[in-house]
Amino acid sequence: MTLQLASVVIMTALVVNVSGILFIVETLLRRDEGAGRIWALGFLAAMLTTLSYMVWAQGAGGWWAIAVGNAAFVAGTGCMWLGCRRFNGRRMAFSSWLVVLGVVGAAVTVLLEGPDGGDWAGAVWMFVALLLLAAAGATECVRGALLESRTAWVLAAVLGVQSLYYVSRTTAFLTAGPDSALFENAFGTVSTSFLTIVLTIVAVVATSVLRATRAPMRGYLRPGALGSTKGGILSRDLFEVALAGLCERAGARSELVGVIAVRVEDLDQISTAFGSEVARAVTETWRTGVRRHAPSNALVGEDGATGLVVAVLVETDLEARRQAGAIYRGLFDDLGKVGGGVIPVVGVGVALSDVAGYDSTVLHRVAREAASRAAASVESSVLVGEAE
Repeated sequence: MTLQLASVVIMTALVVNVSGILFIVETLLRRDEGAGRIWALGFLAAMLTTLSYMVWAQGAGGWWAIAVGNAAFVAGTGCMWLGCRRFNGRRMAFSSWLVVLGVVGAAVTVLLEGPDGGDWAGAVWMFVALLLLAAAGATECVRGALLESRTAWVLAAVLGVQSLYYVSRTTAFLTAGPDSALFENAFGTVSTSFLTIVLTIVAVVATSVLRATRAPMRGYLRPGALGSTKGGILSRDLFEVALAGLCERAGARSELVGVIAVRVEDLDQISTAFGSEVARAVTETWRTGVRRHAPSNALVGEDGATGLVVAVLVETDLEARRQAGAIYRGLFDDLGKVGGGVIPVVGVGVALSDVAGYDSTVLHRVAREAASRAAASVESSVLVGEAE
């Protein structure tokens, strides 16, 4: 069966655009956090890529469309990596500039060659940028908070396959040339389009599941509202803003900031084994319990579907550990009184500014990772995290 190039490009554009629209619409419906928004930008860039290549495939003056398509392709893969870094709570400035460099380079290399550059103008720069960014994204999926989710392993596989494919494609391009039978049959536009369709569908599912753990469907808070309607617990976005302000003020006065992350496990298993009513009672108990047992002047915010985080000024690291222990013991007692004695696994992690610094993103990440380790540990349910 012989497939026309234009037909394959249109089919790819249809799949990518439908998938991207669904993800972007879901982003608009959710009170989303940073990772979901960045992934939405990635799918938007993928949509622009397919539309640009459609213009190129139709032969309507296509060299400028190649520049746009190549740049958007790099931007899409770069946003997947940046979204993973945002999910893990890592610094974004340097990595964002790397993505910008890749995007600008992909466009400029085509523009420098101009109309005489042909269909493969700027291809090497784009191929190398894609394989590096995809490899970085796959690596990020097996670190930090993403490592805890098996869905992230699927996304890691998607990005890993993309990286390996472009390693092979770049090698074939440089050794055999774009007009060779090897390149056309194994790494040409048709085979790449089919791979893109498969990877796009899997990536949409994986990122949607990952985002659901951080951004449950709910209404927007009123602008300027400092707390949610449930016990004064801040939304994730509002908590991050409040924590950043606290760290800035505390850093100027050399005061010690403690961030305490509380995570619960096994809620899905409890719902399956004992019913949704028991799971709901357990969930309400631990949410209200964290707020009640935290210091009265502490900030308490959401950290995904199974996590809460507390930020407070403390005099010493010993006081921070004592407060974390008080929260854990109070939760354990509260949970023992509901759900027929069904107690989920609770992990508490502590991050301190004298160790992790006054970067609110780093403090949040260190506390979350320590809480995850504590939940998996059989020796201690409260752990103090260390910065990398």
